[in-house]
This record gives sequence, C-alpha cells and structure tokens, in this order.
Amino acid sequence: MTAIRLVARRIEKPWGRRDLPPVFGPVSPQGEPIGEIWFEHPLGRAPELLIKYLFTSEPLSIQVHPDGAAAETLGLPSGKDEAWLVLEAETGASIGIGLREPIGREALRDAAADGSIGDLVDWRGVGAGDSFYSPAGTIHSIGPGLTLIEVQQNVDVTYRLYDHGRARAVQLDAAIEAAAPGPYRQPLQPYALTPGREVLADGPAFVLERWRAPGAGLLQVRPDKPLWIVGVSDGGRIDGQPITAGAAWLVEGAIELVTEEGSDILLAYPGKGVRSFAAFAWAPANLAEFRRRRFRDAPKRLKKAS
Repeated sequence: MTAIRLVARRIEKPWGRRDLPPVFGPVSPQGEPIGEIWFEHPLGRAPELLIKYLFTSEPLSIQVHPDGAAAETLGLPSGKDEAWLVLEAETGASIGIGLREPIGREALRDAAADGSIGDLVDWRGVGAGDSFYSPAGTIHSIGPGLTLIEVQQNVDVTYRLYDHGRARAVQLDAAIEAAAPGPYRQPLQPYALTPGREVLADGPAFVLERWRAPGAGLLQVRPDKPLWIVGVSDGGRIDGQPITAGAAWLVEGAIELVTEEGSDILLAYPGKGVRSFAAFAWAPANLAEFRRRRFRDAPKRLKKAS
C-alpha cells in the first residue's frame, strides 16, 4: 500500500481549546486545552512535511522561524516555512503576519521587550477559506477564535518574540536574528489551475493545492517525491479508503484517487513547481464507467511514465 494513513496526536497548548471537532475525540474539562493535532507517520518516521490542525482560544506568541541558512548552523535539515488554510473563524478573528512598516532590529528588540510589538504586527481579519504562505523569517501570530490547517517543513523550532505574559521562555536573541522585520508580501496569490483545482502556494519549500470537484484517476508519485493528502471534508476515496475530514495520508507511490461532489481535499508536496497529475480527470459524466475505462489501461500508462 502506498497511501499511508497518518496518526493524529493531540498537543496541549495554553491557547488551545476543549471544543474540538468530534472526529478528534472529547477533551476532558479537567485536562489541558488542545491547541494542535499533529499527523505523524505510524512507524515514527519524520518526513519532510508536517500536517497540523490548530484550534485557538487565545493568541499564539508573536514568533518567527529560522530559514535554511540559520537551520544549517543549528544542524537542522531545513528552515521552517509554513502555510495556513482557515477552516473556521469567529467574528473579528485575525492573523498577524509581518509588520505594518519596516523597523530596525534594535527597535524590534525594544518593542518585544515592552510588549508594544503587538501594535507593530499587521493583524489581518480572516474568514473561512483564506490562506497564507509564511516563509521562514516572517514575524507572525495567530489570533483567537480560529480553526485552521497548517502545512510546514517538519522542523520543530520556534523563536518567541513576545508571549502575552505567559510563563514560557522567550528566545529574544535568536528571534531578532532570524526575523525579517518588515511588511509581509504574499509570495503567490491563490489561483484556479483548472475548475476544481486551486493552487494556494507554490514554493519555495512546498506546493499546496486545494481540490474541490468530482473526478477520478491515478496519481503517480515517486517515493522520493512524496505527496500529502488531507481531508477537509468527507467524500471520495484513496486506494479504496474513504476520505474523511480530519484525516491525512502520506503517498509514496501510485494511488487511485476518487473525488465526489462535495469533496474537499488538500494536496501538499515539497519543492517548487505544480505537478501535472495528468492521469487524473475532473468531473466525469459517469464516474463508475470513467474509472473502468481509465484504469483498464493503467499498467500501460505507468510503464510509459516510468
């Protein structure tokens, strides 16, 4: 089997929530709030990307992640770019990304030390369906009242500039060095590649797509060029496995993917450059007949592709 269902692990956070979607199970009223769900390999491997859900009741720290050059000096495999897709947003919810104007590093240090950095961050109101790609070095925070999916390079390094008075460590020197203290510029405006296929981000660290239309076909994936699939809603199948909201798969070979009316999935893969997925066709008039016709010649296509 080349589609491996990833295992969900709950992560406690002071800014998290107890009202998680039912698919993730109940949270004890006496326990700590859950802020993140990590999707991990069942055999303990650490692949190149990490998929998360985030649930916020308070703002996250104002923080920054190291880029590739800084990561190399720390002995890490990569820097940490990340992207977010907002699933639910309470009225007035916002994401802070970048600063409203450029400032010097000493001014940034002073603002982080006295808490005024919160007034310098560019807080943007968000709603369901909004997406952002945040390159390493971007000063950012996620506000309360949000449920989102995060895709990131699989490096667990965060430098906090300011943590709203919580009793957690602040890595001020490292954060100042890693930060790009200026306004955020979205690297790519999301666009529809074809009806039902939207590109949310295109590198440099990974590509993120959203598919929301019926279709069927083979996705040919080489083991050295893996693919992550995340169920945003119920609907469709991966190698016969039902796609459900709150589930994620790692794909390292050819799979049969079927989407249906109402399907909503994310696809993520490392690097830059949108993949063709030429053997997948959208909106067949008769899905069952389409699949029989398509997969009858699948061995010939795979042999040609190899």
